[in-house]
Amino acid sequence: MHVPTVIEKKREGQSLADGEIRDFIAGYTCGDIPDYQMSALAMAIYFQGMTAEETASLTHAMLESGEVFEYPDTAPLVVDKHSTGGIGDKVSLVLAPLLACDELWVPMISGRGLGITGGTLDKLESIPGFDVSRSREQAMQQLEEVGVVMMGQTPEVCPADKRLYALRDVTATVPSQPLIVASIMSKKLAESLNRLVLDVKHGSGAFMKTRESAESLAGAMQAVGEAMGVDTRTVLNPMDQPLGQAVGNALEVAEALDVLRGAGPADLRQIVIELAAEVSEVDAGQLADWLDDGTALQKCRAMVAAQGGDAECLDRYDEVHPAAVTREVMSDRSGVVTAVDADRVGRASLALGAGRACADDEIDFSVGFDRLIKVGADVAAGGVLARIHAADDDAAMVAEQQLREAIEVE
Repeated sequence: MHVPTVIEKKREGQSLADGEIRDFIAGYTCGDIPDYQMSALAMAIYFQGMTAEETASLTHAMLESGEVFEYPDTAPLVVDKHSTGGIGDKVSLVLAPLLACDELWVPMISGRGLGITGGTLDKLESIPGFDVSRSREQAMQQLEEVGVVMMGQTPEVCPADKRLYALRDVTATVPSQPLIVASIMSKKLAESLNRLVLDVKHGSGAFMKTRESAESLAGAMQAVGEAMGVDTRTVLNPMDQPLGQAVGNALEVAEALDVLRGAGPADLRQIVIELAAEVSEVDAGQLADWLDDGTALQKCRAMVAAQGGDAECLDRYDEVHPAAVTREVMSDRSGVVTAVDADRVGRASLALGAGRACADDEIDFSVGFDRLIKVGADVAAGGVLARIHAADDDAAMVAEQQLREAIEVE
């Protein structure tokens, strides 16, 4: 295969053959094709797109780049959920242990932050000691003992996606439907699932800016899942304002723990129950009961302990990552909140250090926002719009200006 010819072919809008896609991914996985050529192909795909057949080939190529999970005949139903990403989206932190309460197995392979959206692995790693690097053997043992594992990709599972996932984040090729479909579905299909629910976001803080584009993405992912024999459900959710009231790694974990205690923001609790009900064996009422009576929290504690995390610190999580500077943002007028722009909030959080601008950037777990006001809320002059957690006064000052541009009061 002449690599530049394949890149040129896609750059010119032509369809790639199944063999060309599989050979390209195989070459990239083993290191024969360098990052700069994979970046060029990713950019060509971003601009030219892929047909349904090409997307399926790309998904299969990434799936076949590694090994898949295998379960004993005695295993219960294996289920999972995936979100296409959003600002303040900490649903997985609640939903995974909640589903395990139903005696299902939840082998959740997650990723790190992409663009302005946070990553589940980064949030989990804010829990002291929590190890997201599980082998397949460790994952299987934990599923048998706890029913849930939340982990990153192993070197054996979809290694092509592991490399490409990081590359997309720093080459501005994240919002590409074929790349999103192949990335999500290759990892999820490697889990050998019975059921999968896909939370497809649309709006200013999502990769899909319109409902129409979200519907297209949902349809493409569902088609791939169903073709592979997985009962695949899709749920569309808006992402024009952040989900919940916290944005930032440790702050989102703290909010997820609130929901696991039967409290927390109503919008976050609602979407957790809605998504869980799509793949669970029980109804929404029972799922809500497991949040309220502490069953889901205990399952979360068991998962954290099983993965080396400090389960005791979950009871005082607000104290685990204190920011150097905490500042409230006050409204300069009375009125009703008409907008909390998720994109602007996400970019402000990224600027504080809650995400990565480069692949090797270190994340500051402590920074971000909480007590974010919601659209439709009444606010008085001097009322709190949000609270900033920053590394220093200068960063807090910049973040405050960005927040004021994101929040509209009329």
